[in-house]
Amino acid sequence: MNPITLPIAELKPALAGLGKVINPRATLPVLHHVKVERTAEGWIALTGTDLDRFVTMRLEHPAEGPPMAALIPYDQLVQVTKNCGKDERIHIEPGCIKFALADSLGEQKVKHLPIEEFPVTPRIKTEAIALPPDLRRSIHEAMECASVDAARYVLNGTFIDTSNPKANYIVGTDGRHLYSANSFTLPLQNSVIIPNHKFLGWKEFNADGEWQMKIDDKAVQLSSRRWRFISKQIDGNYPNWRQTIPNPDDAKTHITLDPAKLDTLIKLIQRMPCHDAEKYQTIGLECKQGQFLLLGKDNSNEPWTRVPVLDAKVEGPEVLIFLPRRFLIKALDYGLSTISIIDQIAPLRFHSKGRQMIVLPLRPDGANTQTSANPQPAPVSMPPPRPVLPPGPPPPPHPMITNPTSEGTAANEPKSPTEEAIDMTLLIRDKLNEGFSLLRDLSLKLKAINRDQKTSAREMQSVRSTLRSIQGLKI
Repeated sequence: MNPITLPIAELKPALAGLGKVINPRATLPVLHHVKVERTAEGWIALTGTDLDRFVTMRLEHPAEGPPMAALIPYDQLVQVTKNCGKDERIHIEPGCIKFALADSLGEQKVKHLPIEEFPVTPRIKTEAIALPPDLRRSIHEAMECASVDAARYVLNGTFIDTSNPKANYIVGTDGRHLYSANSFTLPLQNSVIIPNHKFLGWKEFNADGEWQMKIDDKAVQLSSRRWRFISKQIDGNYPNWRQTIPNPDDAKTHITLDPAKLDTLIKLIQRMPCHDAEKYQTIGLECKQGQFLLLGKDNSNEPWTRVPVLDAKVEGPEVLIFLPRRFLIKALDYGLSTISIIDQIAPLRFHSKGRQMIVLPLRPDGANTQTSANPQPAPVSMPPPRPVLPPGPPPPPHPMITNPTSEGTAANEPKSPTEEAIDMTLLIRDKLNEGFSLLRDLSLKLKAINRDQKTSAREMQSVRSTLRSIQGLKI
């Protein structure tokens, strides 16, 4: 029998990618396995699945041998790979894994499962659609703004809106902020919701060449040069996201930032004091006397600290508005360098070249702030004319994405214990959703820090190599 040979150098990243879709808590034993196969043309591929998603990786070069397939436990493959050098190879046969052991081959038995038990990978027969880098970037940015709340499953994906054939949109929202991008068209007949998944943000998949997309009535496929991701589409009607976009003509104040200095501004925002970091991460934006200022404070009973932002162009009347700083940082990190403000209670609009982010503002939690445009903030007890996040527990998001709760209860009728319990579960859900968003933002920051550290290490290694070469010179 001609075994399937897997180079360790290719197998390690393959297992890392497959591990993002293989569920270690799956109840079906076959879902803990990797399907290793060699096609009639000699191509070797590895596939993992959780039933809803399939990830396949193809090796660089074809190999000789007849068609063959085997199911190998994922954990066993990982363990064998850890004990092998990057220049070594392992050999797969039904029921065993063979690997280099001194001057011979070692063998590790695996529990045999019939190949027929592995779920059939969907085949999408539509034409592939190329996704250029700008469009792929917009998909990633929309994914980072999508909801992670399972109760709002339709928002757990990236919406490709094709209702206007001449101006398609990429949209993502969690009910507190919304991202959209246009300036492109795709040959799609219907709109589609692509489920978000951590594999789509994995660096190896994104560094593997241009993406291609295939879509049919049930599934969506995103593929690169050697990787393929297939997932069920999200069923359901995406909310009318356009009704939350403020009319650009209503904006009175515009702040234009220098795109080349956004990274410096982000670092400044991160160093600003924050009195409610565990809740809202409130930060203030103020336009006063032609100057743009950031507001923050260490404690809620202290006055606001104002920090001017240089090289910012301000047009329009004076205004003071508050928002969560994580959304401000995200918008600037996306390169959205223009901020348009209607007033202190209307949604803010960050935008640049066909991309925009809409953010609901916060109240200053009782701070006595005054501007010439708005001498006194509206009292908390008064219903605002537009959606505003008040102090205390976060309210339900905009009506376009609010889930129906108990209906038919009169406004003055006391709630039953069951209804009170339902309200408590909704409050807990919103708290968890906010925590997930914070964890996601923290993960992105840690990735950026790790990337900078690796770059610094490479530069230092280059300097050391140069110094060693200079030391070896003889005069």
